Amino acid sequence: MKKSFSAKEKAAVALEAIKEIKTTSQVASQYEVHPIQVGVWKKQLIQNSPKIFSEKSEKEDYQKTIDELHRLIGQRDAELAWLKKKLGPFGTP
Repeated sequence: MKKSFSAKEKAAVALEAIKEIKTTSQVASQYEVHPIQVGVWKKQLIQNSPKIFSEKSEKEDYQKTIDELHRLIGQRDAELAWLKKKLGPFGTP
């Protein structure tokens, strides 16, 4: 039967492996995980750890994107209203 782990459990295993107090096999045995999986989670944690500290800039970029999209929607609405006004005399529905 395949056991699934939460993100919190994966992080705990990876942190334990990064500490290198115990061997990978010991960590794997303690958490009942395959040793290769411990290595994979450790590698993922090391590769993705810079994102933790850059979260603020990502949120700012996200907000800038949302603001730009709202601006474009407003511009399109204004253009559409102008077109409808100008095409009104031509009998368009």
